Amino acid sequence: MAKKVVSKKGVSAKQVIGIGAGIAALTAAAYVLFGPEGKKNRKAIRSWSVKMKGEIIEKFENAKELTEPVYHQIIDSVQAKYAKLKNVDQAELAETIAQMKKHWNLMKKEAQGKKPKTAKKKVVTKKK
Repeated sequence: MAKKVVSKKGVSAKQVIGIGAGIAALTAAAYVLFGPEGKKNRKAIRSWSVKMKGEIIEKFENAKELTEPVYHQIIDSVQAKYAKLKNVDQAELAETIAQMKKHWNLMKKEAQGKKPKTAKKKVVTKKK
């Protein structure tokens, strides 16, 4: 007798990690642009800064697991690349990197706060 093959539908663990990393990166970018000092930050952003943040976000999305050491390592590697460029103000680069590094705790809190809720089942007893 032939067995019925049932395919599983849903989201794989890799997809969940990728989605989480993307959300974390977007949260950091949004906080920098629209947070308490957002108006000042938006004025200070130059084209190289936008490109740098885009590269950082790409690396976040490609990371298998986004932990604090990995987060800081990604930011440091991109900082080293942009520090070599002539049109980048080193003081502004240092300030931008410092702001991005500060946002790890905020992103961690937001990621922990968005856990999916499971539906609770009610147990109904029938009276006989």
